[in-house]
Amino acid sequence: MSASEPRWRKSSRSANGGDTCVEVADNLPGRVLVRDTKDRAGGTLTFGPAAWSAFVASTKDTAAA
Repeated sequence: MSASEPRWRKSSRSANGGDTCVEVADNLPGRVLVRDTKDRAGGTLTFGPAAWSAFVASTKDTAAA
């Protein structure tokens, strides 16, 4: 795997053995990729690192409430 290829990972909290969630690749400079685990070829969303961090922080805040 080269440094320019996404390194996909799933949340440790994924339901049903990890097959009903999203995967994230955050190893690429300046972008975070997100895809559906059930349809990996179906498309990828791209976020800037700051936008992704804000999203993750907001979901943690919501989960704690």
